[in-house]
Amino acid sequence: MCHDIDSSPPVPAVTGAAIRAHRLTLNASDGNEFLAYEAFADTPSDTAVVVLPDVRGLYHFYEELAVRLAEAGHDAIAIDYFGRTAGLTARDDSFPYTEHVPLVTYDGLKADVAAAVARLRETNPGRRVFTVGFCFGGSNSWHQAANGHGLAGVIGFYGRPDGARPVGAKPPLEMVDQMACPVLALMGGDDPGITPDVVARFDQALTKAGVPHEVVVYPGAPHSFFDRKYEEFSNESADAWRRVLNFIAGSG
Repeated sequence: MCHDIDSSPPVPAVTGAAIRAHRLTLNASDGNEFLAYEAFADTPSDTAVVVLPDVRGLYHFYEELAVRLAEAGHDAIAIDYFGRTAGLTARDDSFPYTEHVPLVTYDGLKADVAAAVARLRETNPGRRVFTVGFCFGGSNSWHQAANGHGLAGVIGFYGRPDGARPVGAKPPLEMVDQMACPVLALMGGDDPGITPDVVARFDQALTKAGVPHEVVVYPGAPHSFFDRKYEEFSNESADAWRRVLNFIAGSG
């Protein structure tokens, strides 16, 4: 299970941060128009982040996460997956995401991420850009390390190392030789859909390929543990957020 529509990131707001944020439409190289949400740090930053949602697409959780990243000093853009099949309609609780996820393609998402990266580099071509994703987006984030975006690093929360989604993708496990930047994987130790042996194989494959990486498993934590609703895993969530910020600060 991914995050619920009313979930929110377990990251406290920064009091007094002067954040600017709004929705916008981005255009990919194939002509696709898709929803995005961008948030700007209150001072210029040489780092920025593309946020890749779970299967529900762009909704409140990821917009708020973009704001939390901006409060931490990193401009951020959260993107939607479904412009090609669902247009620019809202991704609320009535959106039939299960009908659209199978229609997302690897090449289409690669083009969408490229558009988001270009947006983040419009005024700073040398900026260090990262991706961070969750569940479906976790795997999508790892994929971007092999997609020629010139990223400084990729972060995935509970992605599937052995999953071949979206359409046309190879499992991240089979793409490690193409990954051109550091990788951070943050996994739930009690995730029935992503077994410990698969996580260990991903770790070993990254090591063998010489990709700088860190794979962190939180014992007892479920899939989608990074959620304010999971108060019993607040320490794990706090540690994961700390690792995200440290990874962004130290990579590249």
